[in-house]
Amino acid sequence: MPVDESALARVLLTADVTDFLTREADLLDERRYEEWLDLLADDYQYAVPLRMNVRYEDVAERENTREGDEVCWFDEGKETARLRVAQLGTGLHWAEEPVSRVSHLVTNIRLETDRPPEVDVSCRFLVYRNRVADESDFLVGRRRDRLRRTADGDWRIVRRRLLLDQSVLTAKNLSIFV
Repeated sequence: MPVDESALARVLLTADVTDFLTREADLLDERRYEEWLDLLADDYQYAVPLRMNVRYEDVAERENTREGDEVCWFDEGKETARLRVAQLGTGLHWAEEPVSRVSHLVTNIRLETDRPPEVDVSCRFLVYRNRVADESDFLVGRRRDRLRRTADGDWRIVRRRLLLDQSVLTAKNLSIFV
């Protein structure tokens, strides 16, 4: 049976991207935030639009707010992420005292586009957080990432857009990285 070189290359690329995203999840779960920052491109952009409950006919236009011109849970770049990491590193972050125990699960990883040196990736995520004795939160949804391969062969996250399945967040704060 002949080998389809392009299909094999896509499978290997998907495996490489999957490995990168699961390594990133491990860094966040282990609170290795400085190492995690190294995975972000200098032009990194992170957005988490609000989800709204709308009539079926209006879903396409109005279900999500748009980053840049409307209110979002997050709409920030690498410098803001760096400031959030620095704040967590002080040990004086009231929302993380005591620290949260967090598990990031990433699944259904699929390449959307492959335009070297960048790829667009779609996946599903579940982030579980537990604090103190009885505070638990789940954040669930779809994520769209743009990754860029560097000259040394590593990946950097250029753009991340999360679509949470929840329209109302019951978490007391959003101090963790999703």
